[in-house]
Formats: sequence, C-alpha cells, structure tokens
Amino acid sequence: MKKHNFSAGPSILPREVIEETAKGVLDFNGSGLSVMEISHRSKDFQAVMDEAVALFKELLNIPDGYSVLFLGGGASTQFCMVPYNFLEKKAAYLNTGVWAKKAMKEAKGFGETVEVASSAESTYTYIPKDYTVPADADYFHITTNNTIYGTEILKDPDSPVPMVADMSSDILSRPVDVSKYICIYGGAQKNLAPAGVTFVIVKNEAVGKVSRYIPTMLNYQTHIDGGSMFNTPPVLPIYSAMLTLRWIKAQGGVKEMERRAIEKAAMLYGEIDRNKLFVGTAAKEDRSRMNICFVMAPEYKELEADFLKFATERGMVGIKGHRSVGGFRASCYNALPKESVQALIDCMQEFEKLH
Repeated sequence: MKKHNFSAGPSILPREVIEETAKGVLDFNGSGLSVMEISHRSKDFQAVMDEAVALFKELLNIPDGYSVLFLGGGASTQFCMVPYNFLEKKAAYLNTGVWAKKAMKEAKGFGETVEVASSAESTYTYIPKDYTVPADADYFHITTNNTIYGTEILKDPDSPVPMVADMSSDILSRPVDVSKYICIYGGAQKNLAPAGVTFVIVKNEAVGKVSRYIPTMLNYQTHIDGGSMFNTPPVLPIYSAMLTLRWIKAQGGVKEMERRAIEKAAMLYGEIDRNKLFVGTAAKEDRSRMNICFVMAPEYKELEADFLKFATERGMVGIKGHRSVGGFRASCYNALPKESVQALIDCMQEFEKLH
C-alpha cells in the first residue's frame, strides 16, 4: 500500500533526494567512502557546502551582504542566539503560537521584550493584525508559520525596525523579501533536509553591534568567518539539503513551490469546507498552506478516533493533530505530491458516505 506522508516534522522529502542521499551514504562521489565518514574539511565536502549556500542565495534571491549558515542546535537554539546577537535594549515579538512564545521567553533574559500582539486568547487561531511595533526596538521577531495551529503569515510585514523570522516550516515555499530581515532561521526538517541541521540567513552588517560578550559558539560572526565550519557541521543533513535545493531549482524554483502550495491547500481546504463531517480550525484569512488543521464537526466529535483509524488503514501517515490541540493536521510541504492530497480527500469523502 502506498504511504502518504503528512507528518509535521521530520517530514516528507523528495524521493530522488532520499535515493541520492542513500547513494552518498554508501559511496560519496565514487570515493569509496561514505559522506558520513569523509572529512568536513575535504575538497569534496567543501564543494557540497559551497553549492548549498549558492543555491539558497539563488532560490531566495538573497541580496549581497548576507551569509547563509548551516548550524546545529535546532531553531530552539536560535531563540537564544537571536537576542544574544541583536538585542541591546529592546526587542518586539509577535506571539502567534507555542514556538513564538518560546522565542520571546528566551529574549526576556537579554533585555526589554515587548509582546506587540497575541492571539493566545483564541488558542492562536488567527494572526493579529492591528499592532504597533516600537520604533526604538532593535528588531521585530515573527514566526511565519505556526505548525501546531495551522496559521501562516503569507506576506512579509512592513516594520519600522529590522525583522527577524523563524521560517522553520515554510522556508522555500514562497518568495521572501530577505532585505526586510536581519536574520531568518529555521530547523531544516520540514521543507529542506532530515533533522539535525539549522539554516540561518544573517545580514553581515547587523552582527557585532551589541555591547555584551557573546560566547564563541553562539556568536554569528564566528560562523560567518568560519563558513559554517568553525566546528564539525552536521554533514549528512547538509548534503541532503543541497540535494533538496537542487530539486527545488529543477522543479522551477520557489515560485513553482508557491504555485503548488496554493493548489494543494485550495484542494484540501475546499473539501474541509464542503464536507459536513469536518471543520477547519484557523481563521480563513490566516490559513496555513503548510499545515492544514481541522477537527470533526461538533455533532460528529465521537467519530474522531474512527476517522484516524480509517485514514491510517488507507495509507495516510502523520495526520493526527498536535497533542495540545487534537483533531487532525495534514502537513503539505514542498515534497508532498498533489496525489497525496487527493488521496486524503478521497478518504474524507468515503468516510462521509459511511456516516
């Protein structure tokens, strides 16, 4: 039976990326060695790093003066690194979910932290719109896609101060005006690579402005100067990331990823809105293209476990909602084919006929 992988992370990767990664694990570039056992200082791996950085810059149209870094520690470490490197007096945060709240919590240890708006009172079912970013803030932090609650900021906001963004789960799914940001970061395990590597896009001239001492490994300048090679980088995920970036370019780039994301989301939200058994959970204007969250309609709540079993038996993987909200979540990242979305829709329609 074909499996349809809707997991929120680690997530589906393009099949050819998995196959090429597997080949590299066995024999990298005909060297007779695995990519997992070659030196990260070797010419062969330096070429991988260089190509991954160049493709990232090309696909996102990153302006001159920015560095692309591949680091360890996940986005959660970036919650700390961002204020360490950029917060001198005040930072502004938009609270749109669990991860945004965690990022804000870390910043409070480094200086004044202003929550400009929050949708917590509505269980984060919408993106706040009417808020004011303090003009004297060092930066304004946003989380562009909220995997748990299924909301997404689909356009780069206007801000009176430089922005920082956690784009863990929607990077490379739409064009981004990188020039509005001094830092964009994210865990790669959703749209880019296996778990284990974190991407950071950082504006070079924004670094080195704070007066505090920054530990060497937490200083962006360390990794800019070292080309992500100050310490041994997560070699295998970076290799897979390079292959994924190649795949995105071959498919038509970020604009094509966006077109596909819009198409897949429209298909699934259309069925959620049509089918009397299901209800979407996010405000329609803020619905995520990446993480589509829905629940049983109130009068059919008792069928939730039955539908999960029904769908799982038909090859749907990872559609159970996050433990904090329940229901269902279909993550439709770049590598998920339209056919998988249609298979889930077919499941929903078949279940509707039975009930």
